[in-house]
Amino acid sequence: MKLLKKENERICTIMAFALIPISGFAIDVYIPSFPNMVQDLHTTAAMIKLTMTVYLISYGLSQLLLGSLVDSYGRYHINLAALTVFTLSNIGIILTSSLPLILFLRGIQGIAIALIMVSRRVFFIDVYTGEKRAQYTSMLNVVWSTAPIIAPFAGGYLQTAFGWRSNFYFLAVYGLVMLLFELIYGGETIKERMTFHPRTIWNTYKTLFSTMDFSLGMVILGLSYGMVMVFGMTIPFIVEQGFHASPVVTGYCALGSGAAIFTGGLLAKRYIKKPFLHKLVIANGAQLGIALLMYVAGGIYMSIASIMVFVVFIHSFQGFTYNSYFTYCVTRFPQYAATASGLVSGGSYIIFSIASFLITSVITIRNQQSLSLSYILLIVATSIILWRVSSALKKQPAAVNTTNSAGLRTMSGIDQ
Repeated sequence: MKLLKKENERICTIMAFALIPISGFAIDVYIPSFPNMVQDLHTTAAMIKLTMTVYLISYGLSQLLLGSLVDSYGRYHINLAALTVFTLSNIGIILTSSLPLILFLRGIQGIAIALIMVSRRVFFIDVYTGEKRAQYTSMLNVVWSTAPIIAPFAGGYLQTAFGWRSNFYFLAVYGLVMLLFELIYGGETIKERMTFHPRTIWNTYKTLFSTMDFSLGMVILGLSYGMVMVFGMTIPFIVEQGFHASPVVTGYCALGSGAAIFTGGLLAKRYIKKPFLHKLVIANGAQLGIALLMYVAGGIYMSIASIMVFVVFIHSFQGFTYNSYFTYCVTRFPQYAATASGLVSGGSYIIFSIASFLITSVITIRNQQSLSLSYILLIVATSIILWRVSSALKKQPAAVNTTNSAGLRTMSGIDQ
């Protein structure tokens, strides 16, 4: 077995961070190509959106189920196999015009990306401890949020210059380069393997799901990121069909959204030790107020710029909320690192992929008011879950205060 060499820890840390945005790139890079894909593949907007939904559900379900596999059989070889499959699936999409085959390959990509993400996220828990582990783990979502900044922006130019298939050329090259680096410098990092036994796995999942702050956290994360997904799935049609602008403008809009999420993630990292539930309630209330103002303003005046002003503020608070709760959850159970990481990420992906698809199917989002209405629904749902978490935690005995590696008080110790 090829173990990670001590002298390669630094470069492998950089490689792990370089791989973290890959799931976001697989979502966002081809967003500006949606209208062109509708025309080229002779299909509907709903079917093109379905290529994203299939990927997200596959990715989410796979993380739910495959985290225990990575805890049992290690990180390295699973990561290599997943990178190979991801690269080949992109080549398959490039070579076909069959929508059913594209949907199938996107589902395969979801499985491959799930394995990549689970194995790379727990790299920091395997290799580092204490404050360094907490800081690196908090950086995960900050680094991940570079994908919504760069991917649609680059995708807009790729679409304009070369067409929609160029996005999947980009993803194939990305996967291949990271595969080669892993082969040269990577190695196994797991220190103690979990027994791959149904009862052991069941008990692990039972522990995680029965922990209220963890399980409800998946719902909060899913509803929170659902706002970003609704924006991503609808902004190409608002910009390119509603305002008759180019895919490059869609890319700039996505750039603004991604920069806002990135900024919110940095703020969450800065305020990591502030009272956990209190800061989430403030962020949620601010989001709701901005979304309501966005709805009212949309009836008076609307432009791409006015939409983006509100989106930037709402997505900044979204990035803050998501980073804060995700960091909390992934460091909650270091003994089940890959399983916990896969469960919280997978569960949230399933929730936001279904929520965003349902909202975009029920609400025809064509302008500022309809977009703000979708935000309001998701924010109100998040408020209800936060209230449920707060109520449950207040009933817990005050004596049971514990602290996880992210510096956050857990279960009954949160904000009592």
